[in-house]
Amino acid sequence: MAAEGLKAMTGHRKVKLGHLVAEFATPGIGHILKSAGCDFVFFDMEHSGFGIETVKSAIRYFEAADLPAMVRVPSHDSHFIAQAMDMGVEGLIVPMVGNPEQVRKIVSAMKYHPAGGRGVALQIAHDRYRPGSVADKFSAANDRTVFIALIETAEGVENIDAIATAEGVDCLWVGHFDLSVSLGIPGEFGHPTFTAAMDKIIAAARTHGKSLGRLVPNTQQGIDFYGQGFDFICYQGDIWLLHEALADGVAKIRAGCK
Repeated sequence: MAAEGLKAMTGHRKVKLGHLVAEFATPGIGHILKSAGCDFVFFDMEHSGFGIETVKSAIRYFEAADLPAMVRVPSHDSHFIAQAMDMGVEGLIVPMVGNPEQVRKIVSAMKYHPAGGRGVALQIAHDRYRPGSVADKFSAANDRTVFIALIETAEGVENIDAIATAEGVDCLWVGHFDLSVSLGIPGEFGHPTFTAAMDKIIAAARTHGKSLGRLVPNTQQGIDFYGQGFDFICYQGDIWLLHEALADGVAKIRAGCK
């Protein structure tokens, strides 16, 4: 049975659980995450050093495992967006989304006519190299692809309702660390200014019927944030989870070998 696609996932508020990959783009990674119970993968180009060739290969690994993938491109530049879409990205995450005009440009770069102005390349990676009519290809690509707006600036919070209602936005995603920096309170996630910003984002997602996602460092935060209205919960990243588990095991063995 085929996995639920990202577009369908954004249509309901049941919890969707995933994992961030920023280091281990290995052939088995999709199957590992799928076997572990993940519903999606957050594949990061912004902070990983992954280039487009790596993305192209990784998307095939995720397709083989029937695991929907969202990819964070490093900027708003249209060539990053266009290449990511051509490589078969299902969910596009764009950093530092601050206003609806930026949304319009991003959607234009990722969607085919009539929803956007994406450059045409058919029977390549994004449509799994299959032939077909132009009209059907355009429609299928536009219906399948999902835009996740990363809200991580004070401007994005200020314009959150306009962003949430902009054409083409399927999901809002909180970039909590960069947001705290933009608000002038780096890492102070309990600060009233930060919690007020979070409340505003959560309210906008609820009011406008949008999915809401974020990264969480531990299981309890995942449960707590789901209770607040987040339905895409990205649990940990590959580097940190490996380091945490390995450090714990090594320390325990070392302590027991004295």
